[in-house]
Amino acid sequence: MLNEKISNNTDGTPAKQKAKVKFEIYGEEMIEKEVKLSGNSGRIYLPPDWVGHQVKIIRTD
Repeated sequence: MLNEKISNNTDGTPAKQKAKVKFEIYGEEMIEKEVKLSGNSGRIYLPPDWVGHQVKIIRTD
């Protein structure tokens, strides 16, 4: 159960909550965007000059 906290519901049964974690990364640029629906998945469009480069995606909420 990585990054999950367990607490109790009002009826005493356990409820899972994801804990926030801190990431520290080094990079060249950052863009903040909202993921858009694309069929059964999500999609983010990035600048064309990022093609061929490695990126890391972190969900913040």
